[in-house]
Amino acid sequence: MHDGTAPTIERGLDGTTTWYHDMAVEGDAVERLLTELFTEHWAKLTVGPLIEGAAYEIQFASPPKVTMLDGYLTVDTGAWHFHLCVNDHRGTRSEELARIRRVARAAFFRTEGGSCAPTTWGLRLWNGRREQMITVLFPNAHFDEDWRRLPEPRWEKTELWQALRRRYAAD
Repeated sequence: MHDGTAPTIERGLDGTTTWYHDMAVEGDAVERLLTELFTEHWAKLTVGPLIEGAAYEIQFASPPKVTMLDGYLTVDTGAWHFHLCVNDHRGTRSEELARIRRVARAAFFRTEGGSCAPTTWGLRLWNGRREQMITVLFPNAHFDEDWRRLPEPRWEKTELWQALRRRYAAD
């Protein structure tokens, strides 16, 4: 399932270091991964774009409904929803626009040195313009379920991230 590449490392202006473990985006691997995340693990996740100057940290209060139509995965909570183009999209007359809309890069990541958490574990998707589509944050070993700092890390909280990274990403 993975693309065979070694992790890439990015150093942020804020002093953070992020290790990215890319996964192959061809076929339906991203669709299958996100469907599993949003149907089986929704209660453990925080989602939304995380970009310089804006962080959408959305958590689910109940299981969302997950559907697919023309390459778009829809995650619907009833009160709100979002769409992600994770597979082939034919609803446009332009092949270039379809290429831009679809996930072009997907990577599991671990960031160290942030101002909010010593370490963060997640998954990030980018479109064909290299714009961030979404970040999925996994349970954090340094915080409890209410985001209160733990006296000692609980490393078992990283098991979901590690298991999915092993299944879907390159090392």
